[in-house]
Amino acid sequence: MSPYVLLALAYAVGATPTGFWLGKAVYGVDLRTKGSGNLGATNAFRVFGWRAGLPVIVADIAKGWFPVWYFPQIHAESAASNWALAYAGAAVAGHVFSFWVGFRGGKGIATSAGVLLGLAPVAIAIALAVWLAVLRVTRIVSASSMIAALTLPAVVYLLPGREGTAVLWFTAALAAFVVWAHRSNIGRLLRGEESSFRKKAPADQTGGVA
Repeated sequence: MSPYVLLALAYAVGATPTGFWLGKAVYGVDLRTKGSGNLGATNAFRVFGWRAGLPVIVADIAKGWFPVWYFPQIHAESAASNWALAYAGAAVAGHVFSFWVGFRGGKGIATSAGVLLGLAPVAIAIALAVWLAVLRVTRIVSASSMIAALTLPAVVYLLPGREGTAVLWFTAALAAFVVWAHRSNIGRLLRGEESSFRKKAPADQTGGVA
């Protein structure tokens, strides 16, 4: 199968709006109209509770992991080149800009974690530990996500020969994208207005990450 077809499929897999479909099917609610308005797992947790949030985050991780793990096995050229990175980027872009819901979505954190589970499992394990530690201290998901994302290229750099230069550049680009996606959160963090699990977010704030 052509890697270009697989690239389109990776985008389509990433674009699957799990939170939107679950909210509509189970609760009769458009998740875009509740909480932060994001379609990621964080907003699903806030609006519907853990019974909805947990399957959404598992699905969002799988959307990133599956194309990176499986698609290179379909086409030999992709396994010998950097097509796996292209599939990774397409899956994350699909989650953030889903064609199913007017090119809206989440902020790509869970899907990025799935991508890196396939590309750099050691780095993502360390970044997850950082995410949990920062979240425990701050209770702010956006801050935890940005710090964990910035940890990734540093970890890959400190593991020479294990993850590869291409993955280093990919994680650096991903970290930059995550910070860009949270640009509105940064302003609220500086003003001390960012939502956290200690306080309820106003309906028009976008504190979700996944």
